[in-house]
Amino acid sequence: MAKKSITRRWITNNLGVIVLILLVIELAVIYAVQSFFYNSARQYLVTKINAVNGVLTRYASDSGTNLSAEIRNTLESFSDKDKMELMAIDYDGRIVLTSSGFTPDAVSMPDYDKAMRSGDPYGFSTGHTLNGERIMAVCYPITDISEEYSAIRVVTSLETIDNTVAGFVLAVTLVAIAVLLLLGVSDLYFVSSILRPIRQINETTGKFAQGDFKDRIPQESEDEIGELCAGINHMADELSSAEAMKNEFISSVSHELRTPLTAIKGWADTLRDMSAETAAPDPVMMQKGLRIIVSETERLSDMVEELLDFSRMQSGHFPLQMAPMDILAELGDAVLIYMERAKQDHIRVIYEEPEMLPFVNGDKNRIRQVFINIIDNAIKYSDEDGLVEITAEAAEDGKAVRITVRDHGCGIKKSDLPKIKTKFYKPNHTRRGSGIGLAVADELVQLHQGTLDIESEEGVGTTVTVTLPAMEREAKT
Repeated sequence: MAKKSITRRWITNNLGVIVLILLVIELAVIYAVQSFFYNSARQYLVTKINAVNGVLTRYASDSGTNLSAEIRNTLESFSDKDKMELMAIDYDGRIVLTSSGFTPDAVSMPDYDKAMRSGDPYGFSTGHTLNGERIMAVCYPITDISEEYSAIRVVTSLETIDNTVAGFVLAVTLVAIAVLLLLGVSDLYFVSSILRPIRQINETTGKFAQGDFKDRIPQESEDEIGELCAGINHMADELSSAEAMKNEFISSVSHELRTPLTAIKGWADTLRDMSAETAAPDPVMMQKGLRIIVSETERLSDMVEELLDFSRMQSGHFPLQMAPMDILAELGDAVLIYMERAKQDHIRVIYEEPEMLPFVNGDKNRIRQVFINIIDNAIKYSDEDGLVEITAEAAEDGKAVRITVRDHGCGIKKSDLPKIKTKFYKPNHTRRGSGIGLAVADELVQLHQGTLDIESEEGVGTTVTVTLPAMEREAKT
């Protein structure tokens, strides 16, 4: 199927309509101009024939005047004989006298027939002479004043008027052609101004489809096309950033998976060699090796579960088992899980547990996962002999529950803070982790109609605040 050019379609549709409009306008103008000139000529002939009739009427009222002689004299002395011809017609319908002195043979005179047969005192007609010249004629009956002549007739040539109208038609046609050419050039420029960025967009997005995000589309205007270019450039920036984060995520996950796998394989080989070399392996060494294997296996399991949660969220298949829950119980379990690890890392954890908090409608396993992810990050990004503070409180109006986890570790750069909840994003590559724990926690909180806010200052520490809507007392019971 042949490709339809936008330029051809635009020119055909746009100029086609304009040509039709200009043609209609030109025909209307030509008709109006021609009618104006013809009406003016007819009015001029009527004025002349009325003047002649007035003179003849005065002659007829004078009983001592020979009317036939005066009619002949009037025709012979007609002052406008260079512009028109005055004629006298007898009762047989023949032209017997003319101002030029030349009496034509029988000619068609529809104006004479109209004047003699219709109620209108004037008869008008346009036609051609024997030599093809266009003429206009006006006839006026004088039967009430003459017994010899039935009517007088004025005839003039339309050549001058037709030449004037033809010149006007030519001028209007040239103007219309000039307008069409101007519109054509303007349309071509306008269409090219649209097609040029579209071609650039097509070429650049083709590179984007192949994974090349280096090129950008120049934004040459501030209109919708310019906004489209800016939007595509922004999309390329986001795709490029997402691609970089994905590659970084793969690298980080590979590293995170390799570390426990290496430890598990190393200790498994060590324990195997010990069992093969000695009949009674060192029990202390065996316990240490098994403890490390179990620990690293749990770490692998947590990472896999985190990745599965992320995959479920991306696919939209992440069901929640919503029910009234005691948020302090889940927070206490999460703190207890990390107390021992914090001691091993020489990090002090202070948990200020209130006596009670309003219940929350949520999935207790997912809410505990949120707390685990946040506390894990707080310990992970704290320095040795650091401090992690955990507090829980109800909002002043009792409509929300607020949990705050504050560390005094390395903190987050101001430039990294807006992206900290983005999937795969890691502000600090010297610390372990895949970069999706906080993103998963944020999405879980949003699924519970809550908010997860982060405040941080580099070198001072980070504060993460989780706010969840509290249940009303009637709903709890």
